[in-house]
Amino acid sequence: MSNTSADTFPPIVFLHGNGDTAALWLTTVWRFESNGWPPERLHAIDMPCPLARDDDGIAQPGRSSSDDARRCVADAVEQACRRHGVAQVVLIANSRGGFAVRNFIANGGAAQVSHAILGGTPNHGVWADAGFRPGNEFNGAGPFLQRLNAGDGDGDETTPGPRWMTVRSDANDKYAQPDGLWIGAPGRPTGVGADSPALRGAHNVVIAGIDHRETSFGPAAFDAMWRFLTGRAPATLQPTPSDGAIELAGTVSGLHPQAAVHDNLPLAGAAVEVHATDPATGERVGAPLYRGTVGRDGAWGPLSTDSRTPLEFVVDAPGHGTTHVYRSPFARSSSLVHLRAMRLADADADADAAPAADRDALALVQLSRPRGYFGVPRDRVLLDGHPPAGLPPGVAGLSLAAVKVTDTAGRAVAAEFNGERIVGRAWPCADGHVVLLELHS
Repeated sequence: MSNTSADTFPPIVFLHGNGDTAALWLTTVWRFESNGWPPERLHAIDMPCPLARDDDGIAQPGRSSSDDARRCVADAVEQACRRHGVAQVVLIANSRGGFAVRNFIANGGAAQVSHAILGGTPNHGVWADAGFRPGNEFNGAGPFLQRLNAGDGDGDETTPGPRWMTVRSDANDKYAQPDGLWIGAPGRPTGVGADSPALRGAHNVVIAGIDHRETSFGPAAFDAMWRFLTGRAPATLQPTPSDGAIELAGTVSGLHPQAAVHDNLPLAGAAVEVHATDPATGERVGAPLYRGTVGRDGAWGPLSTDSRTPLEFVVDAPGHGTTHVYRSPFARSSSLVHLRAMRLADADADADAAPAADRDALALVQLSRPRGYFGVPRDRVLLDGHPPAGLPPGVAGLSLAAVKVTDTAGRAVAAEFNGERIVGRAWPCADGHVVLLELHS
């Protein structure tokens, strides 16, 4: 792949992790584009009902089995091959998405994949204990991973055919720890360590200090991906901002009607508004830039804006609260601006959040880092002028931090994270508003 002609760049299909969305790949796609990969060959897909079942063999509302995830990959690969008239694609996956990639390749898909890149995939389990949740997909001693890791008797754990690479942290991945703290069993040995994501037969990359999500969505992980695919260093590790107009679009999803989990399914009937905001105050500037009602396909947009304007996205949907998402300016165009309608109670209960604010708060404002976790003292994090409460030092393991506003509803609340700054407004809890300040970095 040393020839840089656009025709030689194969399609890439990106798979997200447990409970996540394709939107997490937004900045990675920008990095590929900024280094010359044709945008039309970069495909990030949403897995329906993206949370794994508690027991892989038992149906559970709003969740998917390992075989459901495998079929999702198979469909995406088939569509990409057909669309581009090629025989093979590149697969890049984060966390649980890597299970689906491995399952697809091991069960007939090897000939359709040239390269498989797995970031933070717990290939030997988040735990490996036949006596603890034995049927769970993430149990290294369970049937699913035992089958995937058996290999073909040649000593490798990878399926022959594709070139394989794994990316892992040295010791900062919450799901590759010897203690069960991050799986709700503190003090219980997990039977795995930092090397759980590594695979015999793969090119295994270790990056010091990165967290579980940064194994896929961070600049150092991108550098490893680009070198593996092209044999050279990327020209830039950061997205190159567009000079002119940019176009944004995406989909809207919500909570599964039978379970309080996000299902990545179209939320028909949701109303979407997008406003330009003042970067210093979070106040809306002028008339809405976009206003529409989501149809059966869940799509919203397109919206034309620029790479200098911060935005507020508002989603109002039956059975959900009014969700306000504040974002710093978008560097480039994207069709991956996926929005999730929320309820305050479900935001409070998020497993990746610091302890929720008291219910007597006038407003609750959350800082969200979907492409990584907050590390203390690794990162500089401020919310409403102070380090957020409830972020433990050590292994980076929380992606949401919250502040309760008890003085004045509606006022400005600012957040800073390692140089990225977002300002939003403290919409009142009493009226069912959910407020997120969502980081790009």
